[in-house]
Amino acid sequence: MSNINAGIALAAGVASFISPCCLPLYPSYLSYITGLSVQQLKSGSNTKEVRIRTITHTLAFILGFSAVFYTLGFGAGLFGQFFNGQRDLIRQLSAILIIVMGLFLLGIFQPQFLLRERKLKLDLKWKPAGYVGSFIFGIGFSAGWSPCIGPILTAIIALSASEPGTWFTLITAYSIGFALPFFVLAFFLGGARRILKYSNVLMKIGGVLMVFMGVLLFTDQMFRITVWLQGITPDWLIF
Repeated sequence: MSNINAGIALAAGVASFISPCCLPLYPSYLSYITGLSVQQLKSGSNTKEVRIRTITHTLAFILGFSAVFYTLGFGAGLFGQFFNGQRDLIRQLSAILIIVMGLFLLGIFQPQFLLRERKLKLDLKWKPAGYVGSFIFGIGFSAGWSPCIGPILTAIIALSASEPGTWFTLITAYSIGFALPFFVLAFFLGGARRILKYSNVLMKIGGVLMVFMGVLLFTDQMFRITVWLQGITPDWLIF
């Protein structure tokens, strides 16, 4: 199941990036961390200098938000290990949390306090020079709650708590899932606008999958995902 959960976390990272809360602001994020205007990024994406600057500052930004994600995952892992004797209860509580977050993404359950965005406030007029500034901005980006990213990350954290020892793998997969499209779209800024029209639909699909996964986790039937995948995998891909 660890490989399946890692795959789920990877997909969750991608979903977080293309969410309506993140993708529309992506050009602004990229412009801020690189110090280049959106127009400069578009016109200079094929030049070596712009590519190197974009890649290196994006890496610093990714390290910043990953530091927060790893801290949360580590805390969830410690919690799961400390209460290992209550593993079934933690699994069920984690499952309920995942179901609630899935219903939130579907729009069925939307309390006002979850609809408000809460972020670490950074003075955008003051930014430390170079990669330190991009790293700090990555921390500010991830240290808080947004109505789209928050529920998805919460589900991954809950999954980490329900299965002690898996938090590092899950958080790494989630961070990679978020980072990959951030890198790719850095050189295809126009693609962000084309993807945006599908982001709401993808969030709804993600909500359905979260509810489904939560039900399986609550009933301790997560192994059925493995059985289903084995059933649809061609024999020549099975080792």
